[in-house]
Amino acid sequence: MLRSFAALVALVATAPLSAQLPTPELKKQVEAMRPALDATYLQLHRAPELSRQEVKTSAFVADELKKLGYTVTAHIGRYEDGSPALGLVGVLKNGAGPTILIRTDMDALPVTESTGLPYASKVHATNPQGQDVGVMHACGHDTHMSVFLGVAKILAGNRGAWHGTVEMLAQPAEEVIAGAKAMMADRLYDRVPRPAVVLDMHDTNNYATGTIATAPGPLLASSTSVYVTFHGIGAHGSTPANGKDPIVMGAEFVVLAQAIVSRQIPAQNPAVLTVGTFHAGTKNNIIPDDATLGLTLRAYDEPTRKTLVDGVTRTANAVAAAYNVAADKMPTITIPEQTVPTVNDASLAAKLRETAVATLGADKVETATPIMGSEDVPFLTDNGSIPLGMFWLGVADPAALAESHRTGKPLPNIHSPLFAPVYEPALTTGVETMSAFAMRLLQ
Repeated sequence: MLRSFAALVALVATAPLSAQLPTPELKKQVEAMRPALDATYLQLHRAPELSRQEVKTSAFVADELKKLGYTVTAHIGRYEDGSPALGLVGVLKNGAGPTILIRTDMDALPVTESTGLPYASKVHATNPQGQDVGVMHACGHDTHMSVFLGVAKILAGNRGAWHGTVEMLAQPAEEVIAGAKAMMADRLYDRVPRPAVVLDMHDTNNYATGTIATAPGPLLASSTSVYVTFHGIGAHGSTPANGKDPIVMGAEFVVLAQAIVSRQIPAQNPAVLTVGTFHAGTKNNIIPDDATLGLTLRAYDEPTRKTLVDGVTRTANAVAAAYNVAADKMPTITIPEQTVPTVNDASLAAKLRETAVATLGADKVETATPIMGSEDVPFLTDNGSIPLGMFWLGVADPAALAESHRTGKPLPNIHSPLFAPVYEPALTTGVETMSAFAMRLLQ
């Protein structure tokens, strides 16, 4: 029977750090892995694959885990349209003890790399719309996978320092917020043991390479994609009174919707409402029948998210009503994509910080500031019933980061075609931190 998380926390609270692989020995082993880590990173960076197309990437990760002695279950996941996903889990059992899950994501973005680096991606692929697009690991999933495989090797090679079960989960389609849900929909925890905790990391230019950052509570926000379509009556541009202009309705909605955050949500509750797309019309002298706006909503808790969604609905309907739109032509509002906040368990975050300080040194461990970006790793926690422990892995050049802080000019961060992680010592830092933390939990 799996130990409960409360029992696991009690064990961790009393387990001395010396029960693990000693820090000097861990550092020695990870440093010896550096050439292989670098080679893996460069290989993955040069060969990115779009979401739901991670055929070669997933095969590579599965093969590497098998070489290390993990029992791999591949092709886990089913998307909402019924198509199969390319998720996989490598399981390594090492006697009685707790089960932990360590997750990485695998997909890349439809971004044409502009870094000018000698190992820059030159890959092109066809996106779901049939367009030819450049492809780049502009979110750092190549870093994540490299660290993930390094941790898998450390754990496989040091079984005397821990006991229990390790599950190394490689997830597809994170960028489209679909992969974790697809794996859960395919009975993930019927196919592999249900873990006591889920562990994860994400790279960022907000912290210097060689450092990590973590904190209890929210690290990332929920993300809700909303489409609002105003239905009007088309007319000639010279006679607008003969129609009902959905572009004017949409424009008024854009302005009024900003008051949802500023006037309907308490100032103490962070929230974001951004209108990112506005599509309408085919010619400048024709009033179209419809106008569609695309929004993203961000919040750290469900009540705030609900206030945003309800506010969008009320505001859109009110604008349409003000233009005397018929009841059967009121705005169509759809939510095609959403994820929940990424919230660190307080006990896990405290133990992660303690372990990282012991492993890296206090000067290498920072307190994370929550951001309004989003992740789909919380879906692997089964509606929050499995505690999550996550940290940020710094990949910024320290001098460039200091200059950024001085001038206020941000560095190119994730999703930018200029995103260029300083992958060493980030890779070794990530492997040391996650390996030490995993072994601390597996006592």
